[in-house]
Amino acid sequence: MRARGALVLLPAILLLTGCIADAGPEPVLSANTGTAATGFPAAPSTSAPLETTQSSNKAPVYWIGRSNGNVFLYREFRDVPEQENPVTRALRAMMSEKPLDPDFFTPWQNPTELATSISGKNVITVDVSQDAFNSNLDADMAVRAIQQLVFTATAAAASSGLIDAGQQIQVRILVDSHTDYVAFDHVKLGAPMSRAAGMVAPVWIIDPQEGTDIAGGSVKITGRSTVPGGKLRWQILRTAGNGDKTPYLTGETTASTEATQSGLFTLALSLSSGSYELRVSQSDGSNSDELNVDTRKFNVS
Repeated sequence: MRARGALVLLPAILLLTGCIADAGPEPVLSANTGTAATGFPAAPSTSAPLETTQSSNKAPVYWIGRSNGNVFLYREFRDVPEQENPVTRALRAMMSEKPLDPDFFTPWQNPTELATSISGKNVITVDVSQDAFNSNLDADMAVRAIQQLVFTATAAAASSGLIDAGQQIQVRILVDSHTDYVAFDHVKLGAPMSRAAGMVAPVWIIDPQEGTDIAGGSVKITGRSTVPGGKLRWQILRTAGNGDKTPYLTGETTASTEATQSGLFTLALSLSSGSYELRVSQSDGSNSDELNVDTRKFNVS
């Protein structure tokens, strides 16, 4: 199906539209965190700076993933059709595609209708058809799914320069153009919502993305921790043809405390050709198990 409209700029509103095909339901998903039905996870307090404007056409898409018994949101940048506007195409990818990283997943279904608009007050309105919610979720997972949409919509609008990132940004979700729909039978929609602290992953690897092929020599690795100045452990495992993994490199780094680079970390490693797995986790100064680990597989030619 083709988009129902193109990006139109008006004094009070940016009108963005699009539509996608239907798909069948997915299995039951549970967060299993033991929180109250309308609560947020009993996880370390985290935050996620709003994405900055970028020249790339890749869409920022958030997925759900598990780490150390908690369930968090993780971001990937995805190639999307350029004929779609930034917010709609990012949400379409979130609802219709699979994550690159097999550790992530999405409970959303392919909706028959999807449209978005942005008001002059930095409120993104998402109007989606009811079939997007055809997954059986528990209350905690339903909360995460709604926040997955909020994070993706705000990320797409900010990274494409459609909103003022210096102001509060909210997302209002309508279902078939109506308010008060109860999403996944647990979350009442209609009122503007903001990003919820504690939902985003404490550690995630930005580059390389899952399955990336990289030229040999110096390999640049970037990522983010939600603890500026926090210590991080990293490990490179080399993967043999039979799938066996052996330790190759290991070390520690510190997340940046600079205002414009808060929480970011960068590694420059010299790697020969082969298949690798990168593991990054937070460090508490002891030899305890990995905390909030994120992993990434990539190849060096």
